[in-house]
Amino acid sequence: MRKTLMRRALATAAVVAVAAGCSAHTTGSAGPDDAKRGSPAASHSPTTSPGPSRSSAAPEPATSASPTRRSPERPVSAPAPKTLMASGATGIQVRELQARLRQIAWFDGAPTGTYGPVTVASVKGFQARRGLPATGRTDSTTWQRLLAMTRTPSGDELSGTAAGRTPGRLDARCMTGRVLCISKTSRTLSWVNDGKVLSSMDVRFGSQYTPTREGTFHVDFKSRHHVSTIYHTAMPYAMFFSGGQAVHYSSDFAARGYNGASHGCVNVRDEAKIASLFAQVRTGDKVVVYW
Repeated sequence: MRKTLMRRALATAAVVAVAAGCSAHTTGSAGPDDAKRGSPAASHSPTTSPGPSRSSAAPEPATSASPTRRSPERPVSAPAPKTLMASGATGIQVRELQARLRQIAWFDGAPTGTYGPVTVASVKGFQARRGLPATGRTDSTTWQRLLAMTRTPSGDELSGTAAGRTPGRLDARCMTGRVLCISKTSRTLSWVNDGKVLSSMDVRFGSQYTPTREGTFHVDFKSRHHVSTIYHTAMPYAMFFSGGQAVHYSSDFAARGYNGASHGCVNVRDEAKIASLFAQVRTGDKVVVYW
């Protein structure tokens, strides 16, 4: 009896051992108690539901840790031009400044070498005309612009003994034929034949309300003893080129200089020069008025 009971116990133990070994090696789905038992299925499964694979996932949104953009660099401002001469200055450079301004009709009278109110006003006018700050001080920018427009003054120009104004560069339209070449910049009239200047003289023009017209014209007619039918003033040696505008002698210009202005005509103040010019000019000769 005892032997029979021992055989049954050994058989039961063998069955239990075989069942446990099959459970450990089974690859099926984990049961509800796997997590409690610490089975391989439980220990390798995530605690949350798995999401889509990375290859099929949507792009991750940008985070606040994205790289910051570098702010644009501020442009470096150009240094202010250096002041070379100003009110109260004296010396040879001031004299040269005045002589150069006189070449282009921005300074009347002889150079003095003293930077006074007249020079300040002349520099202001020159600067304003060219879009520069009208300070009246000669800075490096103003000086370089003036040098580019003028030539080195002669000894007579520096001393103020030069006769009359010096014509500037002739307009290209003045280089062929017989031309009355009239520059508003230098305030001069040059009598030019095929590019050669035969004579030149100081002139003045109309005011801002009655400006002298600019362009290319021709002498329409000449009148030695002309009198204006509008203003009833004498216009000796008149050479008309644009309607009622003419080149002619002006006694007012001779007396007052650039303190006055014409009603649009080109006034000449040297009577001897205009008389000689009148004798040479022919009807049909070209007239060029330019800056």
